[in-house]
Amino acid sequence: MRASDLKPIVALTAMLAALPLAVRMNNYYVLLLTWILYYSTLVTAWNVIGGLAGQLDLAAASYIGLGAYTMGTLLTRLDVTPWVGIPLGGLVAAGFAALVGYPTFRFGLKEAWYALATISSVVVLQKLFLVWEEIGGPEERYLPARYGELYYLRFRGYAPYYYILLAVLVMVLLLNVKIRRSKTGYYLLAIRENEEAAEILGIDVRKYKLRALLIYAFVTGCIGGIFALISGYLHPHHFDTWTSLQVAILGIVGGAGVGSIYSLPATTFIIYSISELLRSTLGGWIPGIHLIFYGVILTVVVLLKPEGLSETYERLYGRIRAALLRRRAGGG
Repeated sequence: MRASDLKPIVALTAMLAALPLAVRMNNYYVLLLTWILYYSTLVTAWNVIGGLAGQLDLAAASYIGLGAYTMGTLLTRLDVTPWVGIPLGGLVAAGFAALVGYPTFRFGLKEAWYALATISSVVVLQKLFLVWEEIGGPEERYLPARYGELYYLRFRGYAPYYYILLAVLVMVLLLNVKIRRSKTGYYLLAIRENEEAAEILGIDVRKYKLRALLIYAFVTGCIGGIFALISGYLHPHHFDTWTSLQVAILGIVGGAGVGSIYSLPATTFIIYSISELLRSTLGGWIPGIHLIFYGVILTVVVLLKPEGLSETYERLYGRIRAALLRRRAGGG
């Protein structure tokens, strides 16, 4: 991995680590920052399948819910620490992704058909867990309130979860960079551009699409376990189709797979913040205004910037960097 890849990650980590301090650890603002970081991590993970491989996967909530229920059930029933339950939830999510992904890739489902197949899995799992009384059911199942113990990863404030998610975001960014620089990354980019041409060139299209899906599902399942810890309970509404759509929208608007991966957290931070501001200030007068905002943003980007906002961020970064270099040269 190149030093040029690590510098932006270090800078982004330092900036994000300071944000809770900037709001003086106010619990409400830290919670808001935690949800922004949660979606930023999901969108960055989605870049593997949606950006690099070019597959419109809408099953994020399936993997989140499976990861949450796996971790939560092990914790409440068997007293298994989340340190074990979270990666096991990732494995369960990856196993489910293989069950869905292998036949869909095997029979050549693409684009809208693949999107429909994946988002339908969210609805199926939600209904299944509603009637599965032993694990799910219509009532909320609360996690043990053993606060302050690292074994249970349960905390009264949200700052610990914020920094846990920050660590996960850094790992997902590094994973994206590593895949992008590898043979797998080049194969995925070729598949995204033209599957038929990639297959003619000898690339095993199904194998590499499935590999990207399993990586994405595992990471998202692990994030689902953290989501359950933050929420403090388990319920079938964790399988939420809007979450899947939101992740895909933020990834598309951020320019997943087209430009710099660092545009994805930046886009999520800006759009989610504005969405929450609209919901909290105007939501009482205009119910669902944050959903209208997402629709408007997606429409505008598709019409004016179909490649996403990554190029815009890169130009802005280049101008700021050039201005700083000129200022430094003038001061010297």
